Amino acid sequence: MRGLILTILLIQGVLMGAVLDSVKIDGVEIPLIFEKDSSLPIRSMQVVFQKSGSIEDGNLSGLAKFSAKMLNQGSKRLGNVGFAKELEKKAIRFGVHAGVETMVVELSSLKDVFDEGVALVGELFAQPNLNEESLKKVKATTIGYLLRKKSDYDYIASINLKKILFKDTPLQNPSDGTVESVEKITLEDVKGFLDRHLVLKRIILVMGGDMELDEAKKAALAMLKGLKRGTLEPLPFYNARDKEEEVVQKEDTKQAYIYFGSPYYERIDSDELYKSKVAMFILGSGGFGSRIMEEIRVKRGLAYSAYAFARVTKSHSYFTGYLQTKLESQEEAKKLVKEVIEEFVKKGATLKELESAKKFILGSEPLRNETLQQRLSRAFNEYYSGHGLGYTKMELKKIESLSLEELNRYIKKHPEIVKLSFSIVTK
Repeated sequence: MRGLILTILLIQGVLMGAVLDSVKIDGVEIPLIFEKDSSLPIRSMQVVFQKSGSIEDGNLSGLAKFSAKMLNQGSKRLGNVGFAKELEKKAIRFGVHAGVETMVVELSSLKDVFDEGVALVGELFAQPNLNEESLKKVKATTIGYLLRKKSDYDYIASINLKKILFKDTPLQNPSDGTVESVEKITLEDVKGFLDRHLVLKRIILVMGGDMELDEAKKAALAMLKGLKRGTLEPLPFYNARDKEEEVVQKEDTKQAYIYFGSPYYERIDSDELYKSKVAMFILGSGGFGSRIMEEIRVKRGLAYSAYAFARVTKSHSYFTGYLQTKLESQEEAKKLVKEVIEEFVKKGATLKELESAKKFILGSEPLRNETLQQRLSRAFNEYYSGHGLGYTKMELKKIESLSLEELNRYIKKHPEIVKLSFSIVTK
């Protein structure tokens, strides 16, 4: 029934698919990814600032995420409470968050109040509520969060692994910062970060919903006209270190948390990335049935959970995974992880594993493409990665026709994933 409804909507022209356009402001050509969807009276928008995430923290780890939280404190005129009330009154969803590479301002609402939401964002860009009171509030909540994380052993193991893999790069620092780094952040640090990064040249716009392309452009012009042109420097790229190391942190825990990682020489714009997706699904990201889960949990009962996957972004690439096991099984589980990965690189996947992976990846595709937000997110990722809109459909066709010989040749081209480093939290 769901498929029939979608087919009818497509025939009626309600769902158009994403298109790439642009908006020109102060001489800057800003990319605009747009999709019209009139199936519901809803509009959605993302303002993505490139090279504005934690990779830009400098000597103050956590600065990008802290600055994003400061933007969530509303505009100078309305203040935190007044800004929140305006959003709540009109049921507008709004938020600012920072990742490793980008800072994103998000807004979604009913069609009738979208322009009012856009006006609020424009006001926020022009005069954010940056004062000592907001600074103290954000510091208190951030430090409270970090103190709670001291008993989150998955978090600790993950942070320690990043310190090994990306030593002497911006990626070695926790993106949330540390208690010490957050305490050092001043109002001037936040103002300086936002002044450098909330600029026209860093923006990619993502808009869609029940509106026309011209309406989206008009809203963008109204919202962004107060921002400076600014600059956008090239994003650096970091490979994970291939020197095998191990860090063990002792805590009062009843199980061992084992995180592992290694280099993965792959790039986000690679034509072979679809092979990586299949290979990693088979090795460790496919849940039950994946090689690591099957060997470590199902056959030997050594872990409660076990996963492995490749993280390939514009700024870095690495292979990583994790498992939790009994304290007495720690060494055996760690040894088995290495053995499973070495065997995978040496002999590759089986035909049964390839067919199962294809069946899941291709069969679950409609679930990843149901909502407007999912489709806009996909279109953005296609553009941001350099592949272009519509790449995902081409990728699925390539996966469908991928042979076992092609897949195994690809797997053997990546022996670097065997150079594993470990971060362990144990008793």
